[in-house]
Amino acid sequence: MKTALAAALAILIVASGAQASSLKSCAVPPTVTPAPAEIPPAGEIHTDVPTAAYLLALFWSPEACRAGIPESDKIIQCRNNRFGFTVHGLWPNGPDRVHPRYCRPSPPINPATVKANLCMTPSPWLLQHEWQAHGTCQWETPEAYFKKARDVRKGLNIPDLKPGPDETLTAGQIRHAFLKRNRDLTAEGLNVRVKDGRLTEVWVCMDLKFKPAACRGGNGAPDSAVVKVTPKG
Repeated sequence: MKTALAAALAILIVASGAQASSLKSCAVPPTVTPAPAEIPPAGEIHTDVPTAAYLLALFWSPEACRAGIPESDKIIQCRNNRFGFTVHGLWPNGPDRVHPRYCRPSPPINPATVKANLCMTPSPWLLQHEWQAHGTCQWETPEAYFKKARDVRKGLNIPDLKPGPDETLTAGQIRHAFLKRNRDLTAEGLNVRVKDGRLTEVWVCMDLKFKPAACRGGNGAPDSAVVKVTPKG
C-alpha cells in the first residue's frame, strides 16, 4: 500500500508540475505555444569557455511582475498564478567573468516540454532563452537540461518571503531564510540581487558536482542592506 501511494504521489508531482518537495501545482494553459528560436547576439556567443562552476538563479516572481520585465509571462506568471521564487535558469559559469553561452543553435522547444516546465519557469520565452543561452553548452537536449534544473531546484527548500507592513527585509534576513531551511548552504554561497533597492533574485552557487559552494562573483547586497520585497498577491 505504501509503495502504491508513493507511486501515485510521484505521478501527481509530475502531472502538476510541482515545485520543491511539496505538492504545489500551478495553473497551466491546456495548450501552450513555444517561443520562437532565439537569434543570439553576436557578442554573447562563447562556445569555447570551460565550465568552472554552476549557479541556480531564482527570480522573485512578484517583483518580476511588478516591474513588467520582458522575461515574465503576463498571463501564466502574473495573472493566473501567485509564485514566490521561480527558476530563472541553471547556468554553467566560466572561470572568470566570461561564461559559456549560446554554444549551438536550437529550434523551438517541443510544446510538451514547455508545458511540463511552466510551474518551474513560468514563461515560454524564458524557457527557450535559458535552453539556448545556457543549456546548449552542457546538455544534449532541452529535456535533459530542464530535468537537471528541476532536480537542483527540488534539492533546495526554498522559502517564501514575507516582508513586514513596510514591505522590507534586510539582505541578511533573506539569506537567513535560505540558510534556516538548507543546512548545506552558507551565506557565502548566496548572492542576493537588488535593483533600485528592490529584491530581484537570489543566486545559489554550486561547484562542478552541483554541491553548494562560495559564489565566485561576490554575494550581492550586504546583510545590512534594507531591501524592498514586493509581496505575493
